Amino acid sequence: MVSRRPFLTAFLEMTAKVPTIVRQDWTRAEIAALFDLPFTELMFRAAETHRAHHAAGEVQLCTLLSIKTGGCPEDCGYCSQSAFADSGLKAEKLMDVDAVLASAAEAKAAGSQRFCMGAAWRSPKDRDMAAVCRMVEGVKAMGLETCMTLGMLSGEQARQLKAAGLDYYNHNIDTSPEHYGDIISTRTFADRLDTLEEVRAAGISVCCGGIVGMGESREDRVGFLHALATLPRHPESVPVNALVPVKGTVLGDMYAGERLIDDIEFVRTVAVARIAMPRSMVRLSAGRESMSEATQALCFLAGANSIFTGDKLLTTTNAGDSKDSALFAKLGLKPMQAEEPMRVLEAAE
Repeated sequence: MVSRRPFLTAFLEMTAKVPTIVRQDWTRAEIAALFDLPFTELMFRAAETHRAHHAAGEVQLCTLLSIKTGGCPEDCGYCSQSAFADSGLKAEKLMDVDAVLASAAEAKAAGSQRFCMGAAWRSPKDRDMAAVCRMVEGVKAMGLETCMTLGMLSGEQARQLKAAGLDYYNHNIDTSPEHYGDIISTRTFADRLDTLEEVRAAGISVCCGGIVGMGESREDRVGFLHALATLPRHPESVPVNALVPVKGTVLGDMYAGERLIDDIEFVRTVAVARIAMPRSMVRLSAGRESMSEATQALCFLAGANSIFTGDKLLTTTNAGDSKDSALFAKLGLKPMQAEEPMRVLEAAE
């Protein structure tokens, strides 16, 4: 067997000297080589890359609201909102527009820059689009960035959301292409990519990431980040979630009481995401409430520069505004004021 070491050594020496390079031609071997770096070296390179593109010491504050909870026909093994889950969550109707706008106003008053709205749908029905678009328009009028996650979109639906002023559309790939079928059977990996293409074609920025700690291997984490880093354009926002095992879901019952990814491996995943997608906002998302302050601090050092604030993420618990304020004060961090790099580039194009 021919050793890959000479190639990988040359690659690592090259990437150590060019933290500002942005590329979509990453190979899996290159991503794997980053994961294999000594932890302190990986952290140094990730921090160096971060500072080359982003304001040091600033973290974007975002708020996520479930605008339509439960009853989703997808069978995602991690999701308490799936109709296949026995989580005790009752299906609800789409929220009233005014109630959503009231929540957005509260989020802005608490310091959030972006307001994200999620609906437990396979895809939105055309009859719901008018209300959804009014939500986007209202939140946008408050001076907040807008983000929606509604499931799969048609081209026409994406164009309607763009016309309403939507800034971001979230549609995660969840995991590697190889591991995907072990988590979800009602929607394919290719379906995910199709929606991302419709969102891009409509001129909406992409928020796309996934979940780690779902029983995947490191090879799967490599594949997950490789899939994101080789998209025609990197997602402007990359949420990295740690599985929150919810009782009654397939993965929640399978891994109850277990933590399938240790803190150092989670931080490695954040660091590799930062290096591979240097201009993207890397968001520390679900699972943060179970992380120590030290782990979160390492994630920020590794290049995470966006978090969800508040006490709840859709249906799971979150760290909360008061804890976040105390942590920011302890670490000397402040809410982001600078413009997002990829959004600045979009405006210039």
